[in-house]
Amino acid sequence: MNSVKKQNAIRKTVQALWGLVTNAHLIGFLTGKIYQGPLKRFCVPGMNCYACPAAIMSCPIGALQAVLGQKKPRFAFYVLGFLSFVGIMVGRFICGWLCLFGLIQELLYMVPVPKVTVKEKIDKILRLAKYFFLFGICIFAVVFIRDKFGLSAPYFCKYICPIGMLEGGIPLLMLNKAMRAAAGFLYVWKFILLIVIIVLSMIINRPFCKYICPLGAFYSLFQKVSFLKISVDKDACINCGDCAKICKMQVDPAHNPNSMECIRCGECINICSKGALKFNGR
Repeated sequence: MNSVKKQNAIRKTVQALWGLVTNAHLIGFLTGKIYQGPLKRFCVPGMNCYACPAAIMSCPIGALQAVLGQKKPRFAFYVLGFLSFVGIMVGRFICGWLCLFGLIQELLYMVPVPKVTVKEKIDKILRLAKYFFLFGICIFAVVFIRDKFGLSAPYFCKYICPIGMLEGGIPLLMLNKAMRAAAGFLYVWKFILLIVIIVLSMIINRPFCKYICPLGAFYSLFQKVSFLKISVDKDACINCGDCAKICKMQVDPAHNPNSMECIRCGECINICSKGALKFNGR
């Protein structure tokens, strides 16, 4: 168990450091201005709001919608190519090791309040929702729902994403008097959604990752074919169930080590007393 705690601490440290590196424009929190330098042309592999005053790179989901939402829609070669490359290399490893919002959810889950286990049948249905947000909202709606000028809004970022409110909306509103005066129903709506996600994160482990995140949905499509995988030594495995008990995504690694829901945090590998689970490149 000590090895699990040590590995968990290392992973959280990596997530925090990555969050700091990709949000290094800290002066933005003093000036209320968004960084617009050359690095903003590139995407980070995880969710990170473009509008965060400290963000030095772009969110891939926001970038995808921006390209598709232009007056003359273009195929998002760079964004989809970049995300596909990441997915083929490591699958949802990004969710477990680099996503700052994933870290925030895990820290919220540590708050000592009663926890909730979503019933299996309901859970399976809810997990399909993130694919609706990916294909229905981030792609289909952006491509086909347009205003009179032929432009489309980044619907997921604008109406749903709690990361945008946490990292961008709240800081910018606090720093800009004009924005505070202009804040209306949309701001209130997204603030309520953020509060709901925060509360859910205290009682359910990583609810945004399980049920909402379109980026996690995209990476999950590569789980079975990515170079980084988790392998099971069937001869060593004694089916004790320890790996399934510790999994924050409710996966049974012994029987489905490369599930589309696995974020490859590695806790199942560290808790296995027989060494039956391990990371391996294909």
